[in-house]
Amino acid sequence: MKKTIAAFDFDGTIIKNDSLWSFLKFSIKTPNLILGLTVLSPILILYKLNLFSNWKAKQMLFSYFYKGMPLREFDDYCSQFMFCITKNVNSDALSKILSHRKNGDEVLIISASIENWIKPWADSHDLNTILATKIEIDNSGYITGRFLTPNCYGKEKVLRFLSLYPNRNDYILYGYGDSKGDKELLGLSDYSFYRKFN
Repeated sequence: MKKTIAAFDFDGTIIKNDSLWSFLKFSIKTPNLILGLTVLSPILILYKLNLFSNWKAKQMLFSYFYKGMPLREFDDYCSQFMFCITKNVNSDALSKILSHRKNGDEVLIISASIENWIKPWADSHDLNTILATKIEIDNSGYITGRFLTPNCYGKEKVLRFLSLYPNRNDYILYGYGDSKGDKELLGLSDYSFYRKFN
C-alpha cells in the first residue's frame, strides 16, 4: 500500500501573511528597517515589475539586514517570532494538517521562507520535515548574508521534494499552496489544493 505525503507551503497557506516581512518588522528596529528599505527600494521596485529575480531580491534584502549577525542571536529572534506565527496561523490549514496526521500521513512544510524561523513553530507541532531556504554561516558562527541552498521556490520546490522522495510511484502526494511559487509542486501532486483545503 502506498504511503500518503502531504506537502504544505508556509506563507499564505499555513500562515495568512508573508513571514519574511513579518520577521523583518519583528527583528529590526523601525528606523533601521525604514532606512534599509529605502536603500533597497530600486531592487524591490524592479522585483515588483518582474525585472529582478525573486531569489536575488530576497538574498539582497536578507543580507542587508542580517549579514554579520551571530547565528545564536538570529535563532533567538526566530524562537521568539513563533508567537507572531501562531497568531497568524490559518485555522483551516492547521485542521487539515491535524487531519492528515490522524490518518497516519506524512506531513511536511515546503517553503521559500528561511528554515530557521519556520522550525520553532514546526517543532511545536511535531512537524519534523522542513524543506525551506537555508542560510550560510561562516566558521565563526556569523551569518554571511548568502543562502546555502537555492531559494525554495517554483521548480526548486520540486527538486528539493524529489531529492527526499525520489520514487514517485511509491506514494500519493497531496499539495497545498497559494501562489505562483507553488505551481510546479501542485503540478507534481496527485491531489492539489490552491488556496483551499478541501
